[in-house]
Amino acid sequence: MTRHVRTADIRGASRLVVDATIGLASLVETMHHNILRTPGVLGKATQEPASGITGFVYKTVRGVTRLVGGSIDAVLGRLIPVFDGEASSQEREAVLAALNGVLGDHLQAGANPLAIPLRLRRGGQALELDRAALATAIPAATGKVLLLVHGLCMNDLQWRRKGHDHGAALAADAGFTSVYLHYNTGLHISTNGRAFAAQIEALLQAWPVRVEELAILAHSMGGLVARSACHYGELAQQGWLRHLRKLVFLGTPHHGAALERGGNWVDLLLDASPYTTAFARLGKIRSAGITDLRFGSVVDADWEQRDRFTRSRRRCSVVPLPAHVKCYAIAASIASRRGKLSEKLLGDGLVSIASALGEDPRGRRNLALPKRRQWIGYGMNHLDLLDRSEVYVQICRWFSEPQ
Repeated sequence: MTRHVRTADIRGASRLVVDATIGLASLVETMHHNILRTPGVLGKATQEPASGITGFVYKTVRGVTRLVGGSIDAVLGRLIPVFDGEASSQEREAVLAALNGVLGDHLQAGANPLAIPLRLRRGGQALELDRAALATAIPAATGKVLLLVHGLCMNDLQWRRKGHDHGAALAADAGFTSVYLHYNTGLHISTNGRAFAAQIEALLQAWPVRVEELAILAHSMGGLVARSACHYGELAQQGWLRHLRKLVFLGTPHHGAALERGGNWVDLLLDASPYTTAFARLGKIRSAGITDLRFGSVVDADWEQRDRFTRSRRRCSVVPLPAHVKCYAIAASIASRRGKLSEKLLGDGLVSIASALGEDPRGRRNLALPKRRQWIGYGMNHLDLLDRSEVYVQICRWFSEPQ
């Protein structure tokens, strides 16, 4: 039996309501305080709490909210072991994935039960990285291992779209054993990359048969997570990189996504006036994973000791593709044919063609992928990369190339 809602979900949602109420009270208090000060339109804003009776009221609201929220949390915590044994539904998994994409860092920081832990899964079930357990869970395991890494606000089950799953198809057509990463896309890409590298190392050490080949197929943000894993795996001298032969990117924003850069400009404009500065906090709710997509950050140095919402001329670190690994990139365009203006302006609707192919006109961050390892699909959007037959045909061609 599957369940759409669990007791842990209600507990996690109640915590979010408490956090939202406290945050909203603080936002309104900031706006109230700045209006009472009557600064000029472009005057200096303040984040200080209101004083006097006004300040007392807002402080009381926050205090009562925390008290009530704590009581609800304690009761629901006792009910979780009783009611949460059933399997999760695909609808529930999709909602959790979207929520984690937007608020995942906040959920993890508050130990919210809605936060998704990073795990390797098959069929929506977490794999125990022990040789005997893997032999039981994957009795027909082959020596060709394929890891699939999903994108922002998605989960491992969503590799199946319109009846097609690249992983299942490659298992049937090319003899791969497919394993899927499930992770909190709201965390920093480098945080997920480091954890993913450790999981791959544990998986291959426990794999029930001799590993002949390892390949990674990654969609959207998943490609950045895979690149980050390769970077940290190399730094830690992990053995799994010796088995990695091919890495295929599907619509990965190697140089960032314009949508997040636009969101950063909105933050800047809202913060320009004391009358709107409180609302800038709403834009800053978006997760660390989303802000990493501004320029395609894959290492800790890009965000450590920095305000990720502050606009800066500093760009993210240059991280080359892993050496001795054949890397391939597929981009999509909503334009019906090559040469249309929408091809360059919109790309697949989320990621430009240049970013998906890792091309940088200035050369600083150019991934230098050979043309034979690039492919562009026309008349398709970002999600169409998951199920279009022509995309799968191209993936098969690359996977059939000699190592």
